Parts: sequence; structure tokens; C-alpha cells
Amino acid sequence: MRAGTKIGTDIETDIDKKSRGEKLKPLRALKPYVLNHRGMLIAALIALIIAAAATLAVPLGVRRMIDLGFSSENGGFIDKYFGMMIMVGLVLAVSSSARFYLVTWLGERIVADLRTDVFTHLTRLSPSFYEKTRSGEVMSRLTADTTQIKSTIGAGASVALRNTVLFFGALVMMFVTSIKLSFLVFLAIPLIILPLFAYGRYVRKLSRKAQDTLAEASAYAAENLSAVRTLQAFTNEKHVVTRFGDEVERSFAAARERTGARAGLTAIAIFLIFASIVGILWYGAGEVLSGTMTGGRLGQFVLYTVFAASALGQLSEVWGEIQQAAGSAERLTELLNTSPEIKSPINPVEFPENGKGQIAFRNVTFSYPTRPDQKALDDVSLEIKPGEVVAIVGPSGAGKSTIFNLALRFYDPGAGSVDIDGVPIDKADLGALRRKIALVPQEINIFADSIIENIRYGTGNMPQAKVEAAARAALAHDFIEEIPGGYAAMLGEHGVNLSGGQRQRIAIARAILHESPILLLDEATSALDADSEKKVQEALEHAMEGRTTLIIAHRLATVKRADRIIVLKEGRIIEEGTHEELVDRAGTYSELAALQFSS
Repeated sequence: MRAGTKIGTDIETDIDKKSRGEKLKPLRALKPYVLNHRGMLIAALIALIIAAAATLAVPLGVRRMIDLGFSSENGGFIDKYFGMMIMVGLVLAVSSSARFYLVTWLGERIVADLRTDVFTHLTRLSPSFYEKTRSGEVMSRLTADTTQIKSTIGAGASVALRNTVLFFGALVMMFVTSIKLSFLVFLAIPLIILPLFAYGRYVRKLSRKAQDTLAEASAYAAENLSAVRTLQAFTNEKHVVTRFGDEVERSFAAARERTGARAGLTAIAIFLIFASIVGILWYGAGEVLSGTMTGGRLGQFVLYTVFAASALGQLSEVWGEIQQAAGSAERLTELLNTSPEIKSPINPVEFPENGKGQIAFRNVTFSYPTRPDQKALDDVSLEIKPGEVVAIVGPSGAGKSTIFNLALRFYDPGAGSVDIDGVPIDKADLGALRRKIALVPQEINIFADSIIENIRYGTGNMPQAKVEAAARAALAHDFIEEIPGGYAAMLGEHGVNLSGGQRQRIAIARAILHESPILLLDEATSALDADSEKKVQEALEHAMEGRTTLIIAHRLATVKRADRIIVLKEGRIIEEGTHEELVDRAGTYSELAALQFSS
């Protein structure tokens, strides 16, 4: 069971033990978003009250017409009352329209703010979070759950508020009209409300189950569609479609179960409401026949009873929707309450203004959270001078990429420290630290945006002249100019319409534009043909000028000219020196060099 699901199950178990108010507690997380728009909220409430008041005025008019209007001598009276009813209808129409607009606006605005906050928070969560949580599930929460909340606030909450005001207003007017009949109604109300409460907990559990199964299906689909070439290359379409279909069926079954529960609740509520109205009419008819009540007063009471019953019935229907929104809010709250494991200190230490990119690893030991018993680095000490070019080589799993991950402070070491320009990076502001480092990763990330925005990524609105200068230095300008649209040309997702070498040079241009004193190159020429590798290598030499550079490479030809080469094995530094020095020592590096250069 994944962490997110486990957390959700634990919270759900706790909530089941609490009162009805506690079951809706996740919705309280939306309170700050609602209060940010107090003006619109107050206007919506005013429109709601006016609409409810206009509705509650109708039975008063009906009573007067029945008791006083149906006689020849009162013809003018009835004309006057019908005119007043038209005015009431106009007020009701205008106020209801205003209520609909204001509440819908609030729903859209609140969810827009919520989505922005959730996405902002997601961008700050540490990589360890995404090691344990699938991105597809996170996206399901960001989209499906916020859509559910929008639907509830924009429609469900509006209906719930309107019918709550109408219900209590009708109850008050029922007592004003007839205390005796009102007490009879109160005897029937528990029979209507109890099933609502009894079903509420059950519907909420089913809603959570439906949302979780939908997230599972979305995560599986996103994972496979992001690797569609691999999927098709291995002709795995049939298996993937079958499994996704199974996930969708599970989601449908959960949704069907939830819908069945809500339908059953609605049927019970409608029957009980109808039966109670018939009973009250039967009793009231006897009161009219005995002369203790006028027909108009009975009609007025029945209308108020219908209003109250109708409001209660609609509340029972919208209750399930509110329960779903509570489940969605709970899932989003889980995300917002997930604290980044890596964050800036409250009072960060500033880097020196004249810092040139000195890097020091001091007795660093580190294990990844998913592999706590396996040391990725074991008591590593390493110092890199400003402007020095240092290559890190070694077999897969030796700890090369971990050096980069710790330098960027994606993780904190279990022991030891990492310093840049004499400042321990865990004492520095994260943004300031990462602005000192430019990265060219092994897996280049090209976004579905224009070429210029891909190069500008992380540098804001850098002038086009600087962008072009960076592209020229990366040997990317010429091929960019050949693409229709040039720098404004839109690239496909992941840069599928670029060659591997072109993607690498876009990434190098991005790193050059970053103007950072430290450059990290992770297998920057891997999987390239000889011609592309030559161009990329030349572009890298431009990028390394005047910068402290760390290079990870399996292909030793790319690191022969490094000032120093570090050889890692099983998380430890086993050799260090220039290419020539290491070859002469006849150690691990010498063996690797002999294998690669002889072939």
C-alpha cells in the first residue's frame, strides 16, 4: 500500500469515529479561500436571503387569496394580490440569478486559488516524495479532486445554503401558521433525517474509495502514455489496455456502489416526505371541516410544509455531493500538509558575493530513503577548487549521481556536510544555492513550448539577444534558425521533433544562460553518434569556460582533459588524479581505460 493511500485510510478510520461535524472537517481547510473573497460571499448571502424571503412570501399571498379573494365584491382585491405576486416573482428571479452567479464565481475562484496553491506546494516537495508517490496519482488530486470541490461549491453548496435557509424559514412560518400541525410535522422529521445521517458515513467511505480507484487508473494511464514509444516498441498495447480497463472497471464499480447508496437514500427520503405531507393534509382537512382552521390557513401551512420537505429532500441529495467534496478536500489537505523534507532554514546564511564556486564534501555518508540499508556514499571527502574541471567515473551504482543530488541539496547527507564557497548548503537559502548551479542532466527535459522559452527556462524573461548568444555558444543557433519559426517554433512534448544532439545543445544553452559559477554535467554526451558528440563536446567546452565543473561520464574519452578524475566504487573514492596519472597506476581506472580505448 502506498503512503498516500495508507494516510487516507488512517484518516478515514478516525473520521468514522467522530460526529457529523467532524466528518466535514476537511472542508474547513477551504475556509481561508472563502474568506479571501468576503465581498462576494456577503453579496451571495444577501441574494440568498432575499430569494428565500420572496419564496416564503408566496404562501402568505395564497392564504389571503383563498380566504378573502374568491368573491365578487373582492375582485379588485384579487387583482392587487396577483400584481403583488408578479412583483414577488420578479424579486425571486433577480435574486436567484444573482445568487447563482455569485456562488458560481466563488466556486471557480476558490478552486483556481486552491489549484495554484497545491501546484506551488507540489513544486517544493522533495524528490523523495515523488519516489514514493506516482505523478499520475498526484495529478488526479490536482485535477479530479479540485473539480469535485468546484462542483460542490459552485452548485452543491449553493443548493445546500438555499435549502437550509428555506427549510428553517419554512419551519418558523409553519409554527406561525399552526402550532398544532407543526408539532405533528416534527414527529415526522426524525424519520426523514435519521436515514440521511445513517447513509452519510457510508456514502463518504464509498466516495473516498471511488476517488482512490480513479487515481489508480489515472496514474497507470499517465505512466504508460509518457512511455508510449516503449509501450509500442514492445507491442504491449493489449496488456496495457486490458489492465487499464480493469482499473476503470474497479473505479466504475466503486462509483456505482456510491451512486446506488445515494439513490437509495433519495428514495427513502422522498417516500417519507410524501407520506408525512399526506398525513398532515388528512389531519388539517378535519380541522377545516370542524371550523377551527380556514382553508386559506391550511393551504398556507401545506405550502410551507412542502417548502420544508422539498428543501430537506434536496439537502439529502446534495449531502452525498458534500461528502464527496469532503473526501476530495481531505486528499488535497494531505498533499498540502506534506512538508518538504528539504527546505530553507529560517535565517539562511548568505553566500559571499565574490564566491567562485568552491565545492567541498566533508566525510559525507548518505543512503537513499527507499534504500536505507545501502550506502550510496560512504565517508566521502572531496574538495573542488574554483574553476577546476573534475570528472567522476565509476561503475553504475557507485554514487556518481548522488554527488550531484547532494550538491543540489535534493537530499541531505546522513553524516558529514557539503559546503559551497565556505557555506554549509543546509544553512543557505535553497533558491540561492540552486542559482549558483547549472545542470545538464543525462535525461534532457524539453518542454512543449517554444525554443526560446525552453532555453530561458529558470531565467525569467531574459532578452532574446542573450538567449541567442547562449545558443551560439552551445552550437545550437544554426539548427534553430533552420527550423520554421526559429526561436519562436513550438517543440513537441519531450522535444520529440529534435534529435538527441539537438536536445543536448538546447540543454547546454539553457545552462550557459543560467550564468552560474558551478556547472554539473551528467552523461552529457551519452547515446550520441560521433558527429553529434563532437558538436556537443565543443559546446560543453564553451559552457565550462570560467566555471567550476563536475562531469559524470562512462565514456572516458570525454573526461581525458579534466583537471582531475575521481574514481568511485561502492560509494567510496578509490582513485584520484589526472588521466595520465591514473592510467600509469594500473588500477580500476586503468582497466576501464584499457577496455574502452582498445575497443
